[in-house]
Amino acid sequence: MNKREFHRLLLAAAGVLALPGRSFAQGPAKGAMADLAQYTGADRLQKLTDGAKKEGALSIYTSAQGSDMGPLVAAFEKKYGVKAEMWRAGSEKVLQRAVTEARANRFTVDVIETNGPELESLHRENIFQAIKSPHHANLMPQALRPHGEWVGTRLNVFVQAYNTKAVKKEELPRIWEDLLKPSWKGRLGIEAEDQDWLAGIASELGEARAVKLFKDMVATNGVSVRKGHTLLTQLVASGEVPFALTVYNYKVEQLRQKGAPIDWLAIGPAIARPNGVGVARQAPNPHAALLFYEFEISEEGQKILASRDFVPTNTKVESAIAKQPMKFVDAAMILDSGEKWANLYQEIFAVKAR
Repeated sequence: MNKREFHRLLLAAAGVLALPGRSFAQGPAKGAMADLAQYTGADRLQKLTDGAKKEGALSIYTSAQGSDMGPLVAAFEKKYGVKAEMWRAGSEKVLQRAVTEARANRFTVDVIETNGPELESLHRENIFQAIKSPHHANLMPQALRPHGEWVGTRLNVFVQAYNTKAVKKEELPRIWEDLLKPSWKGRLGIEAEDQDWLAGIASELGEARAVKLFKDMVATNGVSVRKGHTLLTQLVASGEVPFALTVYNYKVEQLRQKGAPIDWLAIGPAIARPNGVGVARQAPNPHAALLFYEFEISEEGQKILASRDFVPTNTKVESAIAKQPMKFVDAAMILDSGEKWANLYQEIFAVKAR
């Protein structure tokens, strides 16, 4: 089941939640977890720390690469003496597992760390607990949700990447129409499921202009469609795909700092989407879950993410790309209109992932 199909099923299931007489165990949280999550006393951190040490365990579902999330988790374990178990899969599989377990009254996960649209889906399934945290005051506005049930911890910033040996500086496009030039024939690549990027570009350029531009680009110069941002970035570094339209800037930075012949640019505002973290309202280890949430959005946790070249959402942690103009796409909008953009993306780029 692909991401688009699962989102369609999830939205259909939302209607079931509203039916009279139908109840789910992941309904409104009461008691210890809700009280703890909403507690704002001066001893909040001490309460969480003491409780987490007694629990001694933490279960995390994440779609982040182990090499990226690992340093954050290791620092948390060392600081608080809590052993974290991390299960990693693609964002759609993280979403599917969390929903399936909750509907079966199997409450095994404490923290879910993944993409914004999937987190918004989990909010609509009543799986998350609303949290009040002193660290929220330091986060950029785009990291905060009106319902308070998940928060952005880092930004996925879509940029364009190029192989510095295969593409000359003077060739680099300044506007999207530059990619219509015949010199780009057979040199372009794109990721297979970046419909949220397309939605962001369309909101910036206008939908009609964006659709025509990219259809003309594909017709004129073709585009290699690849599944996975890490793979596409690696293909740019190897020279197999000289220029990629949609990669995450942090992956480019990681390879560039290792000496790979790769760099990035942004044509117009970079399209950005928050990824984040939420705490399950039925978390088996509520103190540890809330403590990890606090740690990840604190300056300490955000500096660890920044050291992995992520774009932090805590404004007290510096990030070079923060000065880059960005256009943010809203997770709720992507969830609600995701099928439209997925269909349009497939139509434009003739998606057939290799």
